[in-house]
Amino acid sequence: MPADMVVAAIVGAAGLAPTLAAVRAGRAVALANKESLVCAGKLVMSEAERCGATILPVDSEHNALFQVFETANAAQVEKVILTASGGPFRTWSKADIADATPEAALRHPNWEMGARITIDSASMMNKGFELIEAFHLFPLEADQLEVLVHPQSTVHGLVQYCDGSLLAQLGAPDMRTPIAHCMAWPRRIEVATRRLDLADLGTLTFERPDPDRFPALTLARSALQTGRGAPVLLNAGDEIAVAAFLERRIRFADIVTVVERTIEVAERAGELAEPDSLDATLALDALGRRYAREAVAAVGGENRAMAGGRR
Repeated sequence: MPADMVVAAIVGAAGLAPTLAAVRAGRAVALANKESLVCAGKLVMSEAERCGATILPVDSEHNALFQVFETANAAQVEKVILTASGGPFRTWSKADIADATPEAALRHPNWEMGARITIDSASMMNKGFELIEAFHLFPLEADQLEVLVHPQSTVHGLVQYCDGSLLAQLGAPDMRTPIAHCMAWPRRIEVATRRLDLADLGTLTFERPDPDRFPALTLARSALQTGRGAPVLLNAGDEIAVAAFLERRIRFADIVTVVERTIEVAERAGELAEPDSLDATLALDALGRRYAREAVAAVGGENRAMAGGRR
């Protein structure tokens, strides 16, 4: 482990300030807090360049890309592909997903994670955040980023080059591998993870995500393309909405509704300007949380009214 390494693993927008402080100190930052780049990617990466900091992505998908993305040949990259397990609702109907319980959403088939990231995985909002993170980590345009659902969680990321080569990083779904890669970088260390036996696996499958059943991914991509303050509001709205869902104040389908309304209200109020500092980012985050709380209250009221009308 490099002597000057800092691990940035505080969950949510709360991790932005300490991550930025480590970057400004010129440290090697093992980044496990994707919200820092979702909320302030341009600021964090520009400060990393200015201060000589190294960003090492800990997320399994971004770490996979980091291992196979040839920076010297960045101009020859056609696209990168992030994989998603599909979460617990991959085969569920839209109607069943809409009314899923917190207990069902927390039963991830492959990974053991914290509550918020597990819910975000179930909605695929997490994969949307990862698109935004990848946009800032690598020299890419938004339309070069793709997502494929890969239920086995064995292929974590792929990079396609102009000569037709498609380079992939494979590994067991075990966070010890990307963590060890960051800790030992630029070397490697031995880790007692399960080794893949491809013959035993037999088949690896891939499918395109369904935007009708998983609209969070479309919403996140829209926030990336809109830019400015939209990604900050995307994260703020999601943090509030997921907490409300876990407290059973809104339905699972309402998570996206709350986030969408949060961004829409800010846009109508002319408050979508891109923050250019930490203070401005945190101020927009606080505003987004206020709008999201109002949206949660409104959606919860609508749900109660509908339930009362069905009696």
